[in-house]
Amino acid sequence: MPKITIYTTTFCPFCIQAKYLLKKKKIAYTEIPVARDPEKRAEMERKSRRRTVPQIFNGDTHIGDCMEIFGLESKGKLDALLA
Repeated sequence: MPKITIYTTTFCPFCIQAKYLLKKKKIAYTEIPVARDPEKRAEMERKSRRRTVPQIFNGDTHIGDCMEIFGLESKGKLDALLA
């Protein structure tokens, strides 16, 4: 079973949309808020090489951000990636 991790901030509309998609697909995930945690933000930036949220991972594999996860969904590739 995949271990999905999503780095977020509280009021980020992209984070909300990405979490909604995962919930809609009944995909469990671990949320790591980074707004007030510089160490977790640095971890996210190191792992993803990006500064924006959300950043989504399947185990150690970087899936991407909100636009990328919705892009994978629209192409029918997200289920296979998370399977």
